[in-house]
Amino acid sequence: MLKGIILYTIPLILSGVLQLLFNAADLVVVGHFSGEGALAAVGATGALINLIVNVFMGLSVGSASGTALNYGAKNHKGVHRMVHTSMALSIVGGVCVMLIGLLFSRTFLIWMDTPSSVLGDAALYMKIYFIGAPAMMIYNFGAAILRSVGDTARPLMFLTVAGIVNVVLNLILAGVFSMGVIGVAVATAVSQCISAILVVRHLMRCDADYKLMLDKIAFYKRELMMILRVGLPAGIQGSVFAISNVVIQSSVNSFGSLAMSGSTASGNIEGFIYIAMNSFHHTALAFTAQNLGAGKKDRIKKIFFLCQGMVIATGVLFGAAAYFFSDNLLGIYIKESQVAMQFGAERLQIIALTYFLCGMMDVMSGMLRGLGSSFIPMLICLVGACGTRVLWVNTIFKMSGNHTFTVLFRSYPVSWLLTVSAQLLFFFYVYRKTVHSKKETLLGDNL
Repeated sequence: MLKGIILYTIPLILSGVLQLLFNAADLVVVGHFSGEGALAAVGATGALINLIVNVFMGLSVGSASGTALNYGAKNHKGVHRMVHTSMALSIVGGVCVMLIGLLFSRTFLIWMDTPSSVLGDAALYMKIYFIGAPAMMIYNFGAAILRSVGDTARPLMFLTVAGIVNVVLNLILAGVFSMGVIGVAVATAVSQCISAILVVRHLMRCDADYKLMLDKIAFYKRELMMILRVGLPAGIQGSVFAISNVVIQSSVNSFGSLAMSGSTASGNIEGFIYIAMNSFHHTALAFTAQNLGAGKKDRIKKIFFLCQGMVIATGVLFGAAAYFFSDNLLGIYIKESQVAMQFGAERLQIIALTYFLCGMMDVMSGMLRGLGSSFIPMLICLVGACGTRVLWVNTIFKMSGNHTFTVLFRSYPVSWLLTVSAQLLFFFYVYRKTVHSKKETLLGDNL
């Protein structure tokens, strides 16, 4: 099983890194060719973009869980209906996200106290970015389907092609034609369309239960409820996480554009650590759901210890590397300002060395969702992680003498520790209930 988990997870990590490189390429190119102001403008959009897309992206988790469960149980009809319901949901969700982004980006940025010096560019970047939202949703749902049946290599191949296109277009539009924020936004939207086309093309051409037929795309009631049962709480959790990050970003904005630039660079570096760890969330979910569907409940505990051990090792290793090489890494994004570098290093020092706690938290969520439990884990994360951060910002951070960058970002490790402790207790409760259950397990039994 260890070998299987490693072989499954490595392409996931590489896929996640490539997807993150879309944004990293935007930041590096715009920072070097257009300056710290443009870098701050692009960086100011990250938390807000996540807030808008996370509800629908969370539904892809439900799609992956339902597909893996039906695939493990060899329910061919269930896999077929899950695929076509998922693609219908991705199209509807993508259009909704696009409209929200186009209509309300500037308003949301104003609510976040985005400085006027970067507001115009930030709003423009978001509007162009969201034009590619339907393609982004289609790719992510399609990739979730492939990964749930054990194919993690093809999503990696598709992202590689799209990533190369993104980088080339960034350099041409922002570097050669000096289009700045507009150029990097267009490059990202185009690359999203390419990845969507590639994943749909493969699903249509494959000869398997998960083959996609355009005339069969529809909402099948049972499969839709399976997706919503796991995916909706996951999406709500992701969006509330994004709300807490928007609160943090608003506090960062209060320090000015240089702090925003430093925080943006640091956050992007942290993103690579997070992607590596979050891949084990998807692995834990897929392996747990497939083995549960196949009736091999005795494997679940082993999956838990293997995934937790590997995510801790990954978080510690990558976090330590980011900490020790922080100056070199931040220098990739920030061209001149030493003040921005200092802000970035201050944030990176706190987050990188404790990030393994976030990885443990994500693996717990993956295990529980694979077991069919999503609502209670959502509540645990909302209270333990999101609630703690919002409370921290509005109490400890706002106290006289505590209004510093360091105090602000200490909210993250504190929230992770509280959340993972509660998750552990709940996981072993659900695990014992699942193992001792004699009835046939269906997705949602353990809610």
